[in-house]
Amino acid sequence: MKKTISPIIKAQDLLELSQTKHIILIDVSVGKDAQANYAAQHLKGSYFVDLNSQLADIQADVSVGGRHPLPTLQQLSETLSELGISEDSYMVVFDDKNGANAAARFWWMLKAVGHQNVQVLDGGLQAAIKIGYPLSTTPEKPLPKSRYTCKEWLLPTVDLPFMDKASADNHYLIIDVRDKERYDGVHEPIDLVAGHIPNAQNIPFSNNLDANGFFLPAEELKEKYEKALEHFDTDNIIVHCGSGVTACHTLLAMAQAGLEIPNLYVGSWSEWSRNDRVIVTE
Repeated sequence: MKKTISPIIKAQDLLELSQTKHIILIDVSVGKDAQANYAAQHLKGSYFVDLNSQLADIQADVSVGGRHPLPTLQQLSETLSELGISEDSYMVVFDDKNGANAAARFWWMLKAVGHQNVQVLDGGLQAAIKIGYPLSTTPEKPLPKSRYTCKEWLLPTVDLPFMDKASADNHYLIIDVRDKERYDGVHEPIDLVAGHIPNAQNIPFSNNLDANGFFLPAEELKEKYEKALEHFDTDNIIVHCGSGVTACHTLLAMAQAGLEIPNLYVGSWSEWSRNDRVIVTE
């Protein structure tokens, strides 16, 4: 029986583990300067993966699939193969946002294709630097290319037609993890209009973190989400955000709490709000 590992790893534990185990470190930092920042200085041995070009298959028409649709299985296979990742690789993914938002997306994708040995670095890049993880300014030599075949998505997702049904059925729990101002319709910094999907409840992903930007203890996360989910079967729970990225932060928190991972609506608000659907503000 394979030993399961925690979805989240502390920086000090990563430092100690790296001294005895081969770990593939992946930097999934986001933003216009992310790759330049990585080139200037990065965790020694880490490789950069780009959210927009490698962890999404962005289309010209955002109304179809939202701002960050999943890549095809073939595209993901090519990304993992080029990095020299095999099915048995031990991976730790992180970014420069303490909440590990894009890193959580990569974690979810890897778990969704059946990869077992993957963790997200709690506190991200800043936490590793703070405890003295070695840094480098030297370009990392690519690992020998490996063949990684992604056969199917094993974790559940839902699409826009399914959301039409769920938004009108109280047997479904729709969790919107965006900030309250976006949910309430007060302010929308990214998409075309603010507001939320009918029947959605707001549980911001930031609530998964403590005041220092680290994940709450697993026991606290479990108590928090068991209370929120208590009247719903996992099959009837849907988590979404703006574009299917930060929603994975909450799915990661649920996994850390030992709960089953529910449905991800990948298209999220960026798709719903562009398809002439009902928009609720309050």
